[in-house]
Amino acid sequence: MSRRHAAEKREVLPDAKFGDIVLTKFMNNLMVDGKKAVAERIVYNAFDRVEGKLKKSPVEVFHECLDNIKPSVEVRSRRVGGATYQVPVEVRPERREALAIRWLIAAAKKRNENTMEERLAGELMDAVNGRGTAVKKREDTHKMADANKAFSHYRW
Repeated sequence: MSRRHAAEKREVLPDAKFGDIVLTKFMNNLMVDGKKAVAERIVYNAFDRVEGKLKKSPVEVFHECLDNIKPSVEVRSRRVGGATYQVPVEVRPERREALAIRWLIAAAKKRNENTMEERLAGELMDAVNGRGTAVKKREDTHKMADANKAFSHYRW
């Protein structure tokens, strides 16, 4: 990796249907082997299912769901004098969003429904209601940070 300057962030275009940048990032994360049309179809069909069940705007549900998953603190390994400590640190806003998206997709992939649309819709509805695997991941991360707050003076 070059040490001269940090890599610049690439801006993504808003998605076609809802005009939302975060949704585009979500689709790009869900996409496999560059098949964006397939990822879009999965997301839009999952949104239709969510809208049918909850009778709310699917984009609002999506953002509410991400807010329930975003972690505020996480632990990072720090080596001090031969020992490795798990030091709790606050999460930057861009990383919060990225972690929430990654955890939501991972949780949806592990569900037992038949199609990815059903899995994603189910995980979105669970996350909005404050349950589900992705929300549990956030709670576990917060618990670990809380358990290791004795080492917070090792922050860098």
